[in-house]
Amino acid sequence: MEPLERKVADFVRDNDLFAGAGRILLAVSGGADSIALLHAMHRLTQRGVIAAELLCAHLNHGLRGAAADGDEDFVVRQARELDLPIVVRAIDVKAHARQHQLSIETAARQQRLNCLAQIARECNCPSVAMGHQKDDNAETVLHRLERGTGFRGLAGIHPMRRAGANLTFVRPLLCCSRAEIVEYLQSRDLTWREDHTNVDCIHARNRIRHRLLPALQAESCGSLVEELAALASSAQRLHNRVAAEAMRAAGEHAVSGPEEATVSAETLSGLPRPVAVELLRQLLTTLGLGERDLTRRHYEELLGLARPSPRKRRLSLPDNFSAQRESTTVVLRRPRPQSEDRPSPVELCIPGTTQFGPCRIDARLHDATPVDRAAIAANGNPFVEHLDFDRIRLPVVVRARRDGDRFIPLGQHSEKKLGKFLTAARVPETMRIRTFVIEDAERILWACPIRISEHVKVTEKTSIILDLRIMEV
Repeated sequence: MEPLERKVADFVRDNDLFAGAGRILLAVSGGADSIALLHAMHRLTQRGVIAAELLCAHLNHGLRGAAADGDEDFVVRQARELDLPIVVRAIDVKAHARQHQLSIETAARQQRLNCLAQIARECNCPSVAMGHQKDDNAETVLHRLERGTGFRGLAGIHPMRRAGANLTFVRPLLCCSRAEIVEYLQSRDLTWREDHTNVDCIHARNRIRHRLLPALQAESCGSLVEELAALASSAQRLHNRVAAEAMRAAGEHAVSGPEEATVSAETLSGLPRPVAVELLRQLLTTLGLGERDLTRRHYEELLGLARPSPRKRRLSLPDNFSAQRESTTVVLRRPRPQSEDRPSPVELCIPGTTQFGPCRIDARLHDATPVDRAAIAANGNPFVEHLDFDRIRLPVVVRARRDGDRFIPLGQHSEKKLGKFLTAARVPETMRIRTFVIEDAERILWACPIRISEHVKVTEKTSIILDLRIMEV
């Protein structure tokens, strides 16, 4: 076994990265890191070190013309030489960037993760392995330090990240440096593809990689990459502990909905400062406020609202979010939509995220279990619903209400006019105005956020559950 393969095997075992995975999806771009990932993981599964079946995925971003097509052909050949199945998908990064007003780098990252998650679910792969390595981690830490960060940002890239109930993104090469990866490839006479955009220092990541990190290393006694990796590991352990405490406090003392979140002022002021800040971060990001926009000053002012006699009782936050002290609670609010225009119908991305007017709808698929059914029965959040995916006829569309809409409400056996149902259920006028519809090719599935259809309720016969979560943005 090659030294790098032994190192990866130890890292996988020590971090329990693939326990019970069964099938692993390898994200292979064609670059040095992903080719090392492909061949090392193939060797380890062949030797029985990792007990799983491998599947490859390659995404063509459509950004580099013939070079991108060359990457695709190269990766397909690599997979076939190893007798591994491969899935190839094209993604339109430029269109996604225009639609959501994102940079190309951010759009590519979002599209890449969403597409890999979709392939993984389609192919029954609970784990997606990616080629991030130790130098990537060092660059991430430096990038966050440059922008300003706390210990959570210092945690860098995590070996494992959950992406829903049944999917995990895993980085088996995070224990290896870029130099070790190149040495491994050369020792096995393996080739890889070079992306010319990776040397363009107009991008912050490339500038850190090619200029800042080498300059800092030249002034360091030991390996700066190793030191930053050790720092990230320590910060990860601290963040995991703090995040767990914040989640526990949120479960006991906070209430979160699509438009606002409320937390006890006494609880917030009594928590250790790192836990209180993490609790506020969790609540605000759940409401849709990007955490990159939040500074230390914002958190200081938010904590000030929880004091017995706050100097201010209302704060303005980035993107028109706000916070207010109300009696014994601190209330965090997202901005109200400025327009009451009815948004056009949109096909729901399953799995994925769909924007509909001021709402973001997250859709996830997973296998049904007895535990899931028990949790669904106890669900008290009107903005989260669980549907029997086997009884849905695609496509699924989200749209505004229409005159004459009819459906069979959960718990009933005859069709009702939606308007009359809302009146009989004594739904407030403010909520009725905001109610919209999710439907498949045949019927209404959910009058959001009031009631789902009897037809798609989860039963003991359900095998696949569609989870839908509504958040206003």
